[in-house]
Amino acid sequence: MNRQPIVVALRALRQTLLSPDAPVERPLLTRWPTLAPYAAPVGLLAVLGLFLITLNVESGWGLPMPVAVLFAAMTVAPLLALPRRPLLAWRLIVLALLICTFNAPDDRSWPWTPPLALGSVAVVAVVVARVDRPVLLWVVTITTVPVLTLVHPANRVPVLLLLGALAIVGDLIRRNRLSRHALAAQAELSEREQERRAVLEERTRIARELHDVVAHHMSLIAVQAETAPYRLTDVPAPVAAEFVAIAASARDALTDMRRLLGVLRSESSGPQTAPQPDLTDLGAMVDAARRAGLPATLDAAGVHDGQVPAPVGLAAYRIVQEGLANAARHAAGATVRVTVRTGPSGLGVRVENSPADVRPTTDGGSGHGLTGMRERATSLGGTFTAGPLPDGGYAVAAELPYDAEGGDV
Repeated sequence: MNRQPIVVALRALRQTLLSPDAPVERPLLTRWPTLAPYAAPVGLLAVLGLFLITLNVESGWGLPMPVAVLFAAMTVAPLLALPRRPLLAWRLIVLALLICTFNAPDDRSWPWTPPLALGSVAVVAVVVARVDRPVLLWVVTITTVPVLTLVHPANRVPVLLLLGALAIVGDLIRRNRLSRHALAAQAELSEREQERRAVLEERTRIARELHDVVAHHMSLIAVQAETAPYRLTDVPAPVAAEFVAIAASARDALTDMRRLLGVLRSESSGPQTAPQPDLTDLGAMVDAARRAGLPATLDAAGVHDGQVPAPVGLAAYRIVQEGLANAARHAAGATVRVTVRTGPSGLGVRVENSPADVRPTTDGGSGHGLTGMRERATSLGGTFTAGPLPDGGYAVAAELPYDAEGGDV
């Protein structure tokens, strides 16, 4: 005999009757934040009104005033607990349905006051939408006890049908809420994974481009060191040997860099043989953006690629490239201004767009493009900022430091 259903049923019964009712993480009315400040005072006034109505009805049925006050309090107490602890509210309402009945007149078809009857329907409706299915079955089953024992036979069938409808609708609401929460959690997890992948891909791309730049200079060092004894006259033997050692060290460094790059490079992507872009390619990129319909201007007066190290020029090119792409994607029709300036300690890059009908440059809400630009700047020890402008536009700016005199990062 399979005892698993019995164990599940008994555990659900214990949870229904005895387990502490965990507070609701998201109380009612959280979907309408504008109404939240008024919910507490309006709710208290409503509860006070129900208390007075119940007190008036109970006293009219001939109850002593202390007992009438007790029954009125038992009627409204579940409503006070309902927003935060719905299962506790249901326990209180069942207790009230069982106790607050003996004083009803014999000629009445309902044993409860109208506030208690309507309040019990509200409590059951909220509870069945909050608890899982085994607990829901026990809630409905136990709620039928006062209905079957106290309600007039002519009114039992409609009440039982109402309980069944509330149980079905509540279960559907709970399952729909759980599905939406699961989808939201999955979407958030997928968004984080996409952002993490975008950062890793950008870092891998930076590493590859840095390899190409540094490998070029290391190759020049190796060639110059190897050919120095032949280009220079009267080179002593120890100096020639030192040049050979420098060349060997440079080639060893190139070998190690290629080995490390092989770890970063996926099997599907082969080596990139195209030359890396630099500051001299900014004009062609801005012209291509204009031909594509993006009103863009470039101000790079006084900037020469020869005075800027290759990694800095490459980073500036990529930042401008991503800035133009974001402006075209999120600020269609806006005028884009690209400004590149050399300073005493580095290169300043700024891409800004004027206000547009579409929301400004943000990279689709995910921030992947901004993350890539920030990675570019920080990898060189620079800074990156992005944000809206006072006139409604948007701007991204980066400061890329380098040694202006030595020409190195």
